[in-house]
Formats: sequence, C-alpha cells, structure tokens
Amino acid sequence: MKLILVLAVALQVFISNTECYNYKEVVQKSLLFYEAQRSGKLPADQRVKWRKDSALNDKGVHGEDLTGGYYDAGDFVKFGFQMSFTATILAWGLIDHKKGYEEADSLEEGRKALKWALDYILKAHVSENVLYAQVGSCTTDHNNWGRPEDMTEARPAFMINTTHPGSDMAAETAAALAAGYMVFKDVNATYANTLLTHAKQLYSFAYKYRGKYSDAFTDVEGCYNSSGYEDELVWGAAWLYRATEDKTYLTYVDKEYTPIQYYIGFSWDQKAGGADVLLAKITGDSKYLTKMKNYCDQIMTTQQRTPKGLIFISQWGSLSSTAYVMQICLETAALGVNAATYRAEAKKQINYMLGDTGFSYLVGFGSKYPTHCHHRAASCPDAPATCGWAQFSTPDPNPHVLTGALVGGPGANDDYTDVRNDYVHNEVATYYNSGFQTVVAALIELGYSD
Repeated sequence: MKLILVLAVALQVFISNTECYNYKEVVQKSLLFYEAQRSGKLPADQRVKWRKDSALNDKGVHGEDLTGGYYDAGDFVKFGFQMSFTATILAWGLIDHKKGYEEADSLEEGRKALKWALDYILKAHVSENVLYAQVGSCTTDHNNWGRPEDMTEARPAFMINTTHPGSDMAAETAAALAAGYMVFKDVNATYANTLLTHAKQLYSFAYKYRGKYSDAFTDVEGCYNSSGYEDELVWGAAWLYRATEDKTYLTYVDKEYTPIQYYIGFSWDQKAGGADVLLAKITGDSKYLTKMKNYCDQIMTTQQRTPKGLIFISQWGSLSSTAYVMQICLETAALGVNAATYRAEAKKQINYMLGDTGFSYLVGFGSKYPTHCHHRAASCPDAPATCGWAQFSTPDPNPHVLTGALVGGPGANDDYTDVRNDYVHNEVATYYNSGFQTVVAALIELGYSD
C-alpha cells in the first residue's frame, strides 16, 4: 500500500511538472534576453544593467552610421540576414498573437525588442539598391573573447548591391519591414510608412538583382551560408501582400513558387514552410494548407524523437529548430487543421524545453538551468576586472545570468552538458528565441499558461 501511495504521489508530481509552467514569465524573460544582445548606445530604460554602451563606432564604408541592432549570438557580429529573420518572426507574433503578449503584460516590451532591430535595418538600407549585410568580421570576432564594451578589433562592414546582390537577404529584410509596418501602423503611422517604403524598395532590389548574399562577400562564409533565395522571394512577397493587399506581390509568389514547391520546413535559411502557412492564411488557396497539413502530420508521427520526447530536427540548435516547426504547425492549427493534435504537441515540446526532463534550457527559468552558456558578455565579470580566454576556460559559472536565453539544446539522445566551450549545444542566438517566444505567446493566447 505504501509503495502504491509513493508511486501515486510521484505520478502526480510528474503530471504537475509537465503541465504547470508560467508561460507569461517565459515571454517576459525571453524579452530580457534581447536587451542583453543590444549593440550601440543603450536607452535610459535598459533593464539588463550589466550591459553597457558598445560598438559606438560601427560605420559603413562611406562613414554611414551603423550603430545599434543586435549581436547575433554569443559573439559580437551583427549579421543582417539573421537579424532580419528574427525581426520578421517577432513581428509575426506581435501581429497574430497580440493577445498573448498583452496577457503576459509584454506588448510594449515586445514592440521595443522589434523596433531595436528595425531601427538598425533602416540605417543599414542606405539607398534603394544598397543594404549593409554585416558589421564585424566572422573570423576576427571569433578569435577574441571578452566584453563587447571593450572591443578594439576592426569591425568591417559588408554590403550587398547591384554588382554583389543578395536576393535572399534583401527579400528577408523586406519581409521584416513589411511585418513591422503591420505592427506599428496603428501605433506610429509615420514610422510604419517609412518601414513600408523601405520594404518595397528592398523587395524590388531582391527581385531584380538575383544572387545569394553569402556569395556577395566571403567573410560570412565561415558562419552562415545560404542555400538559395527563391524561398525568400516568395516569403517577402507574401508579407508585402499581407501588408499592402497589392496583388502584384501575388504574381511574384506565383512566378517564384515552382522552385520551392517541394520544399518545406522553417528556419533562418528555409522559409518555405512559413510562406506556405502565411499564403494559406492570406489567400485561402487549399494547395498551401494541404502541403502544411501533410508536413505537420509527418512531423508529429514519423519525425525522429529523443528518448525523452523532443522532436529532433537538427543537431545544431535543436530546440530552436523544433520551436520553429511548432510555430508553423500552430499557425496551421489556427486555420482549422488538426488543431487539438498540433496544439497539444506544441505544448509538449515547449514543456520539454522548460523543464519536463528535470532541466530547463531557458536561462534563469526554473530551479535548474544552464549557468555556463557560450556567451562572451555573460561570462565576463564586471569592469574593471579583465576578461579574456581565461573566462572562456574557467569551470566557474558565468558571473551574469543571461536571463531568458534559450540555449542550443540537447543532442539526439537528450545528451547535454552545461559547458561553455560546447557552442553547438550551449550557445544562444536572437533567432533561437524568436520562434520559441512566438510559440509561447500563442500558447498563452490559447489559455495554456499557468
């Protein structure tokens, strides 16, 4: 009898742990992570106090002001393609899951996080057919460890233009600005219209001058290579149609869709799945929804899972990869497809990330979470103490808690070690958080928050 009672109590604890997470707190903390990633002159309302002004001399090749924006991950490069994708996803959540942000008391902070990226993007788009794609060298940056406030290395700026085009990056940036327009049009019409003007220009540039951004300059090749640009042309056109209702953009979708019709999935490099569900929503065309249903059904039933239940898609950034798939499947559910199944699975996957295995992969959330994430700034003690490779190598926890950061996550066997040098599993990134945060906002909206 005592054994039965013990097992019953254990089962109740397990059920409790798998169902009761404060998703509102998760959104709030995730937004704090974006503040820790800020580059440039920090605002008076900065809440992450251990970060200070940095990279105040970021400039273009002609002296253009390129301060601001977000550091990409645990390093200090500003990768425009990934930053724009992050902005698009943040905006998507603020548009379609505004209620979730409101219930988390985070709508204003969400808009601030988005605007920090958009303001930088506007600076980077210096003329109709010129967009700065990156600030900082992938190679040089990764040879240094320390605070962003102490950087002394050169920070070159790299652009795309008519002779060195980047259709993927320009179209993704157009998507971010078009989605941003929708977020701000009823909040700040002047700002929103500026975003839309730049979005139209950038899409025109992307469509007319074809090429991959990672072929435009060699420095990015050591960090992020693009697989193609047709998916971004479809994605960008879909967002511009949603923002403007100009059917010209649907003709662009039709012209560019054929090369990606058999592609699916969703990530910074693969927009087909996001484009399909967005087009299903804004056009009502069943071909897009059928494709999404087949994909999500496959993910739910046959995709590899870890022993403890994580849908496993990618070794690098496993949690983020899963979160992005859950995002587009939740959007598919919102269109009336297998809603109960997709929503239950999304909740299960998010709960895995938040602690169902006994460990939270969100820094600062729960009682046991990463304390050695691969992040230069968090690993450094407060100035005037020095910071260098000794901080990278120390077994001590990071002096600063990088609250709200989602780490890369476990391997295929739920294998994970909280060590700083494992950047595959323990680094963080702005685009890791954006899809994850959007899914959590959607779950709040559905009434799943504790």
